[in-house]
Amino acid sequence: MNDDNQENRPRMRYFRYAVLSLAALLVLSLGFALVPADPPEPPAPPFTEQARAAALADALELRAAGLQLAGGTADGGAAASLDRVVTLLTIQARALLLPEAAAASTAPSPATATPTTPAPAPASMTAAGLATTLAASGTERLRDAAAADGGMARLLAGAGTAQVLAAQELAAAAGQAAPGGTAPAAPGSPGATTTAACPFVPSQQAPPAEQAQSERHEQSEKQAQSEEPAQSEEPAQSGEQVPPPGPAAPGSALAALAAAELEAVYGYQAALARLPEDAAGPASEFLRRHQDLVEDAEAASRLHCAVPLPQEPGYVLEPGFLAAPAAGLAQLEAATLPAYGDVAALTDGSARTWAIAGLQAAAERTVHWGGDPGAVPGILLDEARLPLLPE
Repeated sequence: MNDDNQENRPRMRYFRYAVLSLAALLVLSLGFALVPADPPEPPAPPFTEQARAAALADALELRAAGLQLAGGTADGGAAASLDRVVTLLTIQARALLLPEAAAASTAPSPATATPTTPAPAPASMTAAGLATTLAASGTERLRDAAAADGGMARLLAGAGTAQVLAAQELAAAAGQAAPGGTAPAAPGSPGATTTAACPFVPSQQAPPAEQAQSERHEQSEKQAQSEEPAQSEEPAQSGEQVPPPGPAAPGSALAALAAAELEAVYGYQAALARLPEDAAGPASEFLRRHQDLVEDAEAASRLHCAVPLPQEPGYVLEPGFLAAPAAGLAQLEAATLPAYGDVAALTDGSARTWAIAGLQAAAERTVHWGGDPGAVPGILLDEARLPLLPE
């Protein structure tokens, strides 16, 4: 009996060790299972949202700097320019602010977080320094507009264009040279985009680019030499009207832009002989540029399966256009801005780059003739519907 007990003791000991080991393993496994894993990192916001948030942050910071400078000792033209900069940045910040972020009483999520209390402006900030910073912000907005999505691309392009122009005005008022490197070089033509090329050739073909451009240059010279331009109470129809594609089609936007540019060509032809000598030189250059833009827009619209509308033989000019042609040209230039905004929103690639550059150039020409391109050129904003900035 004693021998059997002695033999069984090691077995029992090993059995207890095994049971204890299994129990410990079970406890550990249950413990690991009950400990929650670290939550995954939230995904990064899309590029478009990052670009919007960065544009809003810059607008609020620059607005704070402008308010601080406007309340200081700035005088004369600098004070007036600072007031316009603050107004412009306020409108832009409201356009960039998410409505839910403006109305929410709790902190927004990281993906939609937007700053509402900008950092105070540096004490050493001057009007010239603000102009430089404003120009850099505008350049960044224009760069982001090339890669952002649709409507946000148009908003960023308009905001950047207005900031660059405001920076130039503020620098001039402060007695400084205009900030450099604020506008990209305009491409030669819209070119092709990622949109598939038109699988068919439109039935109505325009004359080759060189021939059409030569004919329009000749028409421009004859129109400038005449005493009275041809005007019509109602635009006459030329040829068969071909309905353009739907309103959201890139080709439709390009065809509408070509039509707006043709009207600008007609206006310059009518005004050229009535402008003073010092204004006639720039007007002639602008006229040639508009004629080239017509060719570019019409060619690009065909690539997107749109048929450009036939050229009108005449347009109805605003009352008083001939008496004050500079003001009339400013209105014509401003009228092309929404068309460029549409093209920027509905295209991508080289066509969008071309449209953004065209938007900048049209806004600059509007300012040249004494017009106001607005706080966001390319968009017809209803300020009453914009969200208010949080206090």
